[in-house]
Amino acid sequence: MTHPAVRRARLLVGGYLALSVATLTVVAVLTPGHATVSGAVWVRSVIVAATALLMFVLAHRAVRGSRGAWRRWRVMAAVMIVAIVVIIAIPGAFPVWLRVEQGVCGLLLIAVLALISRRPVRTTFDAR
Repeated sequence: MTHPAVRRARLLVGGYLALSVATLTVVAVLTPGHATVSGAVWVRSVIVAATALLMFVLAHRAVRGSRGAWRRWRVMAAVMIVAIVVIIAIPGAFPVWLRVEQGVCGLLLIAVLALISRRPVRTTFDAR
């Protein structure tokens, strides 16, 4: 039986995935003739959506009890949080709306990492 915190974290990753796909859709819609959609915005949006999908798959596997998926999920969440902080901190590199979206994604991932890194969760997966 997987710890309930892992199932809650999977829901948050689902929200992260939904937000990332929505952002990618907005980028696609805004691209024609919109100055705030640069190549960097496209690249960042695609990377975030791809990692969100991968994290969702890892979360699903972790809920099913995969220790390896849980470990990779933790590492990926931590790396993405750092990347998001860098994106937000670089002045002028990305439009404000994308930086706000990234901030929301970062908050979701901080919650995810907090849930899946709790001692009872670690104990559950370390026992496997």
